[in-house]
Amino acid sequence: MEDAKKNKPGFFKGVKAEFGKITWPDRKATLKQSVAVVIISVIVGALIAVLDYGVTHGVKALVSIGVNTLTWL
Repeated sequence: MEDAKKNKPGFFKGVKAEFGKITWPDRKATLKQSVAVVIISVIVGALIAVLDYGVTHGVKALVSIGVNTLTWL
């Protein structure tokens, strides 16, 4: 337990040193990547909506076929 307390200051010094090595993107790169994320999110959302719509109506069609088949019996 004592070793953990002694290692905390060394750990945080290491974290601070690693943060100094980070190269942060500039404003233009951040904006470009943010726009790309938004566009891809909209495209994926639209794709999921289309698939959901198709599956929902496909299941309804299959169920109605099954119900219509059962009424003929």
